[in-house]
Amino acid sequence: MSTQLKSLGLVQRLVSGNDIIIVLGVVLIVVMMILPLPSAFLDFLLAVNISLALLVLLLTMSITEPLQLSVFPSLLLIATLFRLALNVSSTRLILLHGFAGRIIEAFGNYVVGGNYVVGFVVFLILVVIQFVVITKGAERVAEVAARFTLDAMPGKQMSIDADLNAGLITDDEARRRRRDIEREADFYGSMDGASKFVKGDAIAGIIITVINIFGGFAIGVGQQGLTLADALTRYTLLTVGDGLVSQIPALLIATATGIIITRAASDSSMGTELTQQLFSDVKVLQIASGVLVFFALVPGLPVLPFLVLGSTMGGFSYIVRKWQLDEAVAQQQQVEEAELEEIKRPENVLNYLQLDRIELEIGYGLIPLVDANQGGDLLERVTMIRRQVASEMGLVIPPVRIRDNLQLAPGEYEIKIKGVPVANGELMPNHYLCMDSGGVVEPISGIETQEPAFGLPALWVPAAERQAAEMAGYTVVDPPSVLATHLTEIIRRHSHELIGRQEVKMLLDGLRDEYSAVVDELVPNTMTLGEIQKVLQELLKEGVSIRNPITILEALADYAPVSKDTDLLTEYVREALARQISQAHTGAQGYIPAITLDPAVEDLIGQAISHTERGTFINLDPRDAGLLMEELAKAWEKASAQGHQAVILCSPAVRQALRRLTERALPSLPILSYNEIAPDASAQAVGMVTWEHES
Repeated sequence: MSTQLKSLGLVQRLVSGNDIIIVLGVVLIVVMMILPLPSAFLDFLLAVNISLALLVLLLTMSITEPLQLSVFPSLLLIATLFRLALNVSSTRLILLHGFAGRIIEAFGNYVVGGNYVVGFVVFLILVVIQFVVITKGAERVAEVAARFTLDAMPGKQMSIDADLNAGLITDDEARRRRRDIEREADFYGSMDGASKFVKGDAIAGIIITVINIFGGFAIGVGQQGLTLADALTRYTLLTVGDGLVSQIPALLIATATGIIITRAASDSSMGTELTQQLFSDVKVLQIASGVLVFFALVPGLPVLPFLVLGSTMGGFSYIVRKWQLDEAVAQQQQVEEAELEEIKRPENVLNYLQLDRIELEIGYGLIPLVDANQGGDLLERVTMIRRQVASEMGLVIPPVRIRDNLQLAPGEYEIKIKGVPVANGELMPNHYLCMDSGGVVEPISGIETQEPAFGLPALWVPAAERQAAEMAGYTVVDPPSVLATHLTEIIRRHSHELIGRQEVKMLLDGLRDEYSAVVDELVPNTMTLGEIQKVLQELLKEGVSIRNPITILEALADYAPVSKDTDLLTEYVREALARQISQAHTGAQGYIPAITLDPAVEDLIGQAISHTERGTFINLDPRDAGLLMEELAKAWEKASAQGHQAVILCSPAVRQALRRLTERALPSLPILSYNEIAPDASAQAVGMVTWEHES
């Protein structure tokens, strides 16, 4: 491998900066068609043409996938143009001087034995082979390959997205695969058109040969005074020699074109792969050997060729069989040695310490929801969930690992955060979940259940009754949407657990290019990554989006030099995000429905606030704390019954402590301070928590 890399580096150094040579070469090819060339120089160029064709053929047989020679369509055009330029130059020399170099003369005299009729027949046979067989087939294969490659692009893109969502590949690997798909489509599209060059070259070879013969007759008889027989012999042999010199490289290039178009991606070269696949079945080799020996015994057929071939095939089958047995024994020994080595080696437990951030385990009955071959689109929905959460919350969710779990019921699923189950549910395939959203005009029968994301009463109805449920006024949801909604809600609730120091570092690194001033001021001199992480976690825990990181960082940069208390810094950040928070809680009526606290309640809370190393808490008597929680819950439920998604509005001094008190029993209860109401927003009281404390 190191030798290949060194060779590749040497080639890159040789060709780097030499693009001008390729450009000059193409220009010189065009010049060759205009200016006459010496016969010695033409011999050299003809040898170059043959060498180039041979090199291209060997390259196409050595590559493991077509994209390794993606320049082939352009190379095909240049090689065709080069051969045509050589034809023009050789024609000029044949007609002017009756001599076009030693290579053409050798092909005309020695290759076909000086018989121009034989040479012409051989030339026509080569043209037919190239034009009718190889070129025609390559053209058709290129057309079909281009069409199928374009049709398969969407499926390949979806497969890459599925692997990326499942965590099987990285973002860089996904980008590389998408780029390879685009290059493959461009390559086969170019080959579809470039194969026409080979077809045109064959036609041009025939026409040029006919023109040379008739032109030679005219010049030899009319200008040089030769007899018809002498002119025919002299110019026809040279023309046939010229045609053979051109058609042999053309045949090699045409063969290379057919090979690269029909070549599928593999891990080895064509020669290795062909040998392995053609001679790997010992039984087939033995049968072929027996048939060849039988042909040797048939009266009238030559004995020696079939007997030699049959014996060779039989000996080869024996060698292959012995090699396969030795290979199997060696592999078994390697496996046993590896097992012994693994037993002796201390167990590596690092792999067991790595947990997936988000896991979705499903029963075997839900596998069709994930399998794209069975019409499942859950992977696409997970991708949309990640994009939606990133857009709404400003948090990049790690890939969701989806795996089947035979210990679950067929329709059951379980959601895990950092390896710990946080939610579960059960779906019924081929059924729909129907919920009463207030518009039901006629109840329907079904299997009673609860919507897993929000715990609402619902019914499972068969797929055949879906339309009837919709007509009755139910909100009808398919099982994948139920699961996707539940997963989205769980991710929102636990988003603060998904942001760690590494994610914070990635966020800051992404902002450093455009907002280096605030990032460099804040980290690491003023705050650590851990302190910024705690502030972001507190915001996400209360459902505050961190999609505006610049405002958050600037607020921290303003107040972090004054205080290191992350709770206090979080309050300052919330005040800086007042417009965002106000907009998030503004109802359809155009104002923020608020439940205020009686001044006596705020005084009671303020007097009970305790600041410790673990944060700010309310140090109330358990009975008093329970009564306060009941009053808050009653006021919130009353506002909800009136159609308001109300917030608790209190003074900044008690907001954080009140949130600490309610975050376990009432985690969804939003608590805002007066400073978090934007100047251009309005809040309207829809209730008040009044409670007389018994001292």
